[in-house]
Amino acid sequence: MKSNEEMFQIMMDYIKDLDYIHPEDIPNIDLYMDQVTTFMDQHLEHSKRYPEDKVLTKTMINNYAKNQLLPPPEKKKYSREHILMLIFIYYYKNLLSIGDIKTLMTPLCEKYFNTASGLNLTDIYEELFSQEKTQLEALREDAARIFRTASQTFPNAPEDERELLQRFAFISLLGFDVYLKKQMIEFLIDEMAPAQPDSRAKKAARKGAHDKE
Repeated sequence: MKSNEEMFQIMMDYIKDLDYIHPEDIPNIDLYMDQVTTFMDQHLEHSKRYPEDKVLTKTMINNYAKNQLLPPPEKKKYSREHILMLIFIYYYKNLLSIGDIKTLMTPLCEKYFNTASGLNLTDIYEELFSQEKTQLEALREDAARIFRTASQTFPNAPEDERELLQRFAFISLLGFDVYLKKQMIEFLIDEMAPAQPDSRAKKAARKGAHDKE
């Protein structure tokens, strides 16, 4: 097993090389289902954990349409904006439930999918991912801070056990960070879902209003 320091440097190099699908990479012509899955596999291959993993399958796309996360194709063809929706769904599905993704994406789809004027999904995609480098650098700095913290844990553990315990600490601290951010995301999404009056967001809003009285 590589040392924690070695693994941290390898991980940072891996994160640095991660990229996203650039707007100019997305075809301006409509695609059939097989072409869509091929495009996604080719451009998101770097994000797969194992070589045999699938980025997107026909079944997934059909389920997204069935659950109204994705507008139906036109004559079995998917537009550039369908691809953008699928990219958003791909990133969110690793973190959120189908219901949460639907709550989040439905207003976006209703307002900006195939709009004739004003903002469209391409504009939104470009704006969000223009922040990629800034966010990546902030993430690297935060990961380095957490790694330093984890490296100072278990100072009295036997030397042959300390490496394992500190790696466990690093993973746990990263996991706690993800847990808190997931709570924040769910909190915001719940506020967007009027059908969930007893969500944490609604309870907190009621409490905040009561505290101000």
